Amino acid sequence: MTGSLRVVVADDQVLVRTGFRMILTADGIDVVGEATNGAEAVDAVRRTRPDVVLMDIRMPELDGLEATRRILTGADGEPRVIILTTFDLDHYVYAALSAGASGFLLKDVTPEHLVASVRMVRSGDALLAPAITRRLVERFAHRGADTAALHRDLAALTPRELEVLRLLAQGLSNAELAGRLHLSEATVKTHVARILAKLQLRDRVQAVVVAYETGLVSPSGSPTDL
Repeated sequence: MTGSLRVVVADDQVLVRTGFRMILTADGIDVVGEATNGAEAVDAVRRTRPDVVLMDIRMPELDGLEATRRILTGADGEPRVIILTTFDLDHYVYAALSAGASGFLLKDVTPEHLVASVRMVRSGDALLAPAITRRLVERFAHRGADTAALHRDLAALTPRELEVLRLLAQGLSNAELAGRLHLSEATVKTHVARILAKLQLRDRVQAVVVAYETGLVSPSGSPTDL
């Protein structure tokens, strides 16, 4: 992917915004907008069309969850959203992942991890390991009306794709999937890509959410008889 990497930073704390901007710009990343609440974040995204949004989950007026939903609903060329939080198992984070966020970062993230994470999601990867997503899903799936659960029909998947999705939801990497299924990593990547396309999902994070929300995998992490 060519061109400069464009980022919007949304956080109600000026020190967080300033610190993140300094870290990103020092690495050649262009911070094209800042926001102090969700409404400003939505407006900044519409004006600047960034590649990535760093979105605080808890902000005044409009929180990061609702802002994420608005940004990722029906827009062409929509950005990737990374949720910023002080809690690594927050039900708002789970709801944001369900709404389409590509992962989350704790606010005390190291500069190196921040830069690497922004570049990773810009390239199309999900930010956090499926195992971490699974912990969130196990704790918060089916709890509360604000989780924006993804509802997908798994009937479009082949038996092999269902098997891949089950294992993916249990936290296996592509290499681990390849070893378990006796396939090449390239073949596994093809299966994962087809799963995402058929279920209209953005990335592996949403695939894990779907596996739990549809009952394909139980909260214990074990497959069901679907």
